[in-house]
Amino acid sequence: MLDRWTMRWVQPPLTRLAMALAKRRITPNQVTLAGFVIGLLALPLLSMQAYGAALVVILINRLMDGLDGALARHTRSKSDAGGFLDIGLDFVFYAAVVLGFALANPEANALAATLLLFAFVGTGSSFLAFAIMAAKHAIERPHFTHKAFFYLDGLTEGTETILAFVAFCLWPRHFALLAIIFAAACIITTITRLWGGYRTLNQRESRQDHT
Repeated sequence: MLDRWTMRWVQPPLTRLAMALAKRRITPNQVTLAGFVIGLLALPLLSMQAYGAALVVILINRLMDGLDGALARHTRSKSDAGGFLDIGLDFVFYAAVVLGFALANPEANALAATLLLFAFVGTGSSFLAFAIMAAKHAIERPHFTHKAFFYLDGLTEGTETILAFVAFCLWPRHFALLAIIFAAACIITTITRLWGGYRTLNQRESRQDHT
């Protein structure tokens, strides 16, 4: 929901960072992989309840997640392979963070973490399934032209997920409640994406049948 606005002010500084990396011949895929490895450190850190350190690596991961795309655009090296690697590792990272909180306090957090992972499956699958169909039907993505995939927006997107992870780390004792609230928002996103995606594709196919 917030991505279309946050992207406007994060892109300029990311572009400047990308220009500096390009001078050092660093590739977008190297940034993607480095960010993923750093982000995975959140799992052991969270399991040890080192929430401050975990928050740092989570934020670094999110910074590098935006930086790899900016670098790809700056160096004109955008590719489907790079976009696939980026989004695939993103979902693994999201799951790792939630698992870390479950391991930190299984008795208090495990059920809420399971619910959130269930909700993530819904948001992720609806997002990627529509991206496949959007590519097949050549459907444009007007609000997110910089994305490698068609970006089917919803109530919970990248910005909301970052804010949720920050809240989890700042108030870990309330993880269960915060996770349940965010899971509910993700479920709403899944429902709206499924309905919106189905309606969009159905209308597109209907127009094609009449032409």
